[in-house]
Amino acid sequence: MAEAAILVLRACLTLLALPIYILSFLGIWEPFCKKIFFPFFLDKLSVIHEKKAKKHKLELFQNLPDFKSPSGELKLLEIGTGLGANFQFYPPGCKVTCTDINPNFQKGLLRNMSKNQHVHYERFLVAAGEDLHQVPSGSVDAVICTLVLCSVHNVSGTLKEVLRVLRPGGAFYFLEHVAADPSSWQHFWQQVYHPTWKLVFAGCCLTRELWKNLEQANFSELNLKHINISLPWTPIQAHIIGYAVK
Repeated sequence: MAEAAILVLRACLTLLALPIYILSFLGIWEPFCKKIFFPFFLDKLSVIHEKKAKKHKLELFQNLPDFKSPSGELKLLEIGTGLGANFQFYPPGCKVTCTDINPNFQKGLLRNMSKNQHVHYERFLVAAGEDLHQVPSGSVDAVICTLVLCSVHNVSGTLKEVLRVLRPGGAFYFLEHVAADPSSWQHFWQQVYHPTWKLVFAGCCLTRELWKNLEQANFSELNLKHINISLPWTPIQAHIIGYAVK
């Protein structure tokens, strides 16, 4: 019964979003989304998410200095930097390499860089999480990834790249929205929204159980907890947060 309801509601949602489906079929939506719509949407959504997630991020990143290299440097690599919302949480003097598959976030990124000059920005790479070949193996002390694993093409491939670029003893920090409890209404609506949401919002998946990918990756230590950060008018609430050590 629930599966039938999901299919019917998905069909209704598809009809409502039909113009976007047509634009996608014509090859128009994806470039428009990446260049204009998604950067605009992310700019607005990140303001709300950052207010709700700030206390969690303060707690998450407080031990970043513990992962300095023996030389005393702290080299960070951020996957999916986007607008640079995490810069404010990084320790003074750390060196950050920014990466994103979408290079169209310049306005918001530059704004956050100018606000956070306690950080040394080394370079910006246009790169997918699954392919960080421009970053040498074992060259960074910590990798940061927030609200990114929902949209990468290959979660396991991205985590393999994280492990490759981390030095032994380095850490991977994450904060990601995930699938809700299967018995909840939240999960029901995630199933309904999933196909259209993924199309409209640049590949973002609502139903990934990312904690399973992290548990299966070859980290020597995993510190993970489930939290709720609800975003108004969206089927996003369940999140995972924590860090893993190589």
